[in-house]
Amino acid sequence: MTASTAPAGTPGYGKGREALLRAAVDVVAQKGLRGLTYRAVAEAAGVNNSLVAHHFGSRDALIAAALRWASEQSIAASRLREAAEQEGSFTEALLELLLEDPGLQVFQYEMILEARRRPELAGPVAELYENYVNALAEGLQAFGVQGDVRIVARTLFAALDGLVLQYLAGVGRDQIAAALEEVHRVVLSRREA
Repeated sequence: MTASTAPAGTPGYGKGREALLRAAVDVVAQKGLRGLTYRAVAEAAGVNNSLVAHHFGSRDALIAAALRWASEQSIAASRLREAAEQEGSFTEALLELLLEDPGLQVFQYEMILEARRRPELAGPVAELYENYVNALAEGLQAFGVQGDVRIVARTLFAALDGLVLQYLAGVGRDQIAAALEEVHRVVLSRREA
């Protein structure tokens, strides 16, 4: 079947794997990890469920790949590497990420919680956090932050992580924005004179 004759909603050639990862994230964000089945992912992606097995081989492989994909998408969308230099747009960029795709964040928190019950997810979850900290550390270092940049990055990311969780739990946008502004002031204070 060519791209022009593919049914509506069917991912194009080369995009099937990414469509399945997006679908896995959406399924977990809506139904929790218990709702993650090949059938649910295939239905959300608009494909046959054998395609899920073909691309990932196992549910655990799908979960690990979706966790990596979600981290990559979230880091790219939040522009953590550039966040410190964004001055006035720092807060707006992070809030935009939350408003644009809260399911991405919900999925990641679901995986973090599940890792407490399933030790095999501990490695991918630790990798998730390291990816975020590394991205933020790169941005802080380029911005001229002083001291142990990795510790500063981990501390700042803990604040960002907590604020995202609070936002998802219903804390108001204005309160989160004010807290993000304070986080940004801390970053600015650690910068080289």
